[in-house]
Amino acid sequence: MSAGEPEIDGLRLAGRASALSSLLKFFATGADRPVLQDAAAVDALFRYHRVRVMVAITLCYGVIYTCRLALGVVKKPLIDAGVFGPAELGMIGSALFYAYAIGKLTNGFLADHANIKRFLALGFLLSALCNVGMGFSTTVAVSVLLWGLNGWFQSFGAPASVVGITAWFSNRERGRIYGIWSTAHSIGEGLTFLVVGALVATLGWRWGFWVPGLIGIVIAAMVYRFVQDRPRTLGLPTVADWRNDHYAQVSAQQQSTFATQLSIVKIAPIWILALASSTIYITRYAINSWGVLYLQEARGYSLTMAGTLLMISTIAGMVGAISYGFISDKVFHARRPPTNLVFAIVELTGLVLIFFGPANTSVLMLGMVLFGIGLTGLVTALGGLFAVDICPKRVAGAAMGLIGIFSYLGAAIQENVSGHLIERGMSVVDGVRTYDFSTVIWFWLGSSLLSMLLAACLWRVKLHD
Repeated sequence: MSAGEPEIDGLRLAGRASALSSLLKFFATGADRPVLQDAAAVDALFRYHRVRVMVAITLCYGVIYTCRLALGVVKKPLIDAGVFGPAELGMIGSALFYAYAIGKLTNGFLADHANIKRFLALGFLLSALCNVGMGFSTTVAVSVLLWGLNGWFQSFGAPASVVGITAWFSNRERGRIYGIWSTAHSIGEGLTFLVVGALVATLGWRWGFWVPGLIGIVIAAMVYRFVQDRPRTLGLPTVADWRNDHYAQVSAQQQSTFATQLSIVKIAPIWILALASSTIYITRYAINSWGVLYLQEARGYSLTMAGTLLMISTIAGMVGAISYGFISDKVFHARRPPTNLVFAIVELTGLVLIFFGPANTSVLMLGMVLFGIGLTGLVTALGGLFAVDICPKRVAGAAMGLIGIFSYLGAAIQENVSGHLIERGMSVVDGVRTYDFSTVIWFWLGSSLLSMLLAACLWRVKLHD
C-alpha cells in the first residue's frame, strides 16, 4: 500500500460523512424562530397552513395508499395466470407488512425530528417507484424485495402525518381532525377496489401496479408543495399555546426529544393498546388482502363487483372515521374506550353478516357498511389516536411507531397464515379450482373479538399532554 492510499481513504470517509451530514440536515426539522408578536398575523398564518396541511396529508396519503393495496386486487389474475400461488402471494404480501412494521417504528422516531414536508415527499416518491417495478416482476424473489421496500417507504406516511396533526391541531380538536385524516385509508381502499380493480379487469394485472405508481410520483410533488414544517419553524407559537389547550404541564417538556421518546416504553397501557391494534389489523388486512378473492370464489362475484362491494365498505369507513372522532370528542369528552366498545360491536356484527348471512347481495352490502364503519373507527383509535392521547404530544411519531410495529406485525402474520390456510383449503378438480374459507374466517373473526377485549382493559387509562 502506498503512502498516499491512507490519505485517500481518509478523504473518502470524510466525504461520505459530509454527504450523510448534509442529507440528515436536509431532512431535519427547521430551527425555532422568535415568535411573531402580531396576533392577527399569527392567527392568519395558523388558519392558512392548517387547512393546507390537513387537505394535503389526507388526500395525498389517501391516493398513495393505493400503492400498498394493489397486490390484493391482482391476486386472482396472478393465480389464474400461474404466475404465483396463494402461499407465494402470502410471502410477497407479508414482506410489505414486516418491512412496514419495522419502518413504522424507526421512521416514527425519525418523524419527531424531521421536516415532514421533505420526509413525506421522499417516502411517497420511492413507494411509487417500487410499484412501477412490481408491474415488471414475475419472480418471487424480486417481488418480495420490491414489495418489502415498498412497505418501508410507505411507513414514512402515517408517523409523519400524525406529527403534522399534533403540531398544527390541539388536544380538544385532535379526535375530530384525526378522524378526518383517517378517511385517507378509506379513500385509498376505495380507489384501489374500484378504480384499480377496473383497470386490472380491463388491461391486466401489470396496470394495477403501473397506474398507482405513476400517479404516486405526482402525489409526492404535491406533498412537497403543500405540506409545512412545525409552527415554531415559522415563528408561530405551539398550537397548544395558540389555542390555550393543555391537559397539564408536565416535567417531560424539559427532557430532550429522544429521552421523551424512550419514556413511552414505561407507559404500561401502551403495550396493551399495541396488542389490541395488532389484532384488529389482522382483520383489517385480511379483508383488504383476501376480500376480493373471497367474494369472487366463495360468493361468485366478478372482479369488478367484488371491488364495488369492498368500495362500499371503504365509503362507510370514511363515515366511521369521522363519526368516531366526533363521538369520542363530543359525546364522551375525548374518552376513547367507550367509543371503542361501540365501534367493535358494530364491526363484529358486520363480519357475521358478511361470512354467515344469507346469500343475498343486500345483506352482504349491509354487512360491508357495518364492517367499514366499525373497523375504520377502531383503526383510527387503536392504530394511533389513542396512543397520541396517552403519550407526550411532542413524541407523537414515536408513539405511532411503537403501535405501528405491533399493528403491522399482526398484518404480516395474517398474510402468511391466511395464505397458507387458503391454500390448504384450495383444490383443483378437472381443471376447476375451488376454495374452502371456513377455517380462515374463524381466524379473522377471532382476531377482532380479541382486539375488543384487549381495548376494554384500557377503560380508565389517563391522558397525557
